[in-house]
Amino acid sequence: MLTICCSVKGGSGTSVVAALLALHPKRDTVLVDLDGDGPAVLGLTPPAGQGLSDWFESDAPAAAVGTLAVEVDRTTRLVARGTAAPDSTSQRWRELAGWLAAPHPFHVIVDAGLGDPARLRPDDAGAARVLLVIRPCFLALARAVAAGWRADGVVLVHEPWRSLGPDDVERALGVPVVARLEHDPAIARAVDAGLAVARLPRAAQRLHLAA
Repeated sequence: MLTICCSVKGGSGTSVVAALLALHPKRDTVLVDLDGDGPAVLGLTPPAGQGLSDWFESDAPAAAVGTLAVEVDRTTRLVARGTAAPDSTSQRWRELAGWLAAPHPFHVIVDAGLGDPARLRPDDAGAARVLLVIRPCFLALARAVAAGWRADGVVLVHEPWRSLGPDDVERALGVPVVARLEHDPAIARAVDAGLAVARLPRAAQRLHLAA
């Protein structure tokens, strides 16, 4: 199964949400980091080896993407972005999309950041689920409506002091809220201290996707 996490506004929490979903202890997962913050969020030293940007510049087959993965914990591996963002005009995006959606013995989660998720969708759209990570903020919702692409579901970073709630988000975007991450300063503290893997806060442990 392929899950693509993306956002329309910086600071939405996409990298943290993608990392937390990847750390689910009951399934083997490869987190593909296209945004570049994966190692920092997971508290890892930036991988010294090659990353996706190197693959984009090479003629290596799509299967070589899997060899870039480094171990995070018992069930999670990370494919780091590399030194720079891949060229948005590269012809290799279609190859990457094919590899992401291919049958694997592990779940694939992509942190697409602010990138267009359309270029990561395989020809068989049913093989991928695109999730919009968003806070219940009017400006973020307005930008999501104007973005012109449709997500399959929303991961809501819930901030209880906001006037807008999950029902408002679903009505504005026309797609369901499939997961909710409660705002918890402990999550930010764990990420800042490099403890997202070793000491996951309870609010983060409760994050899961609805079927």
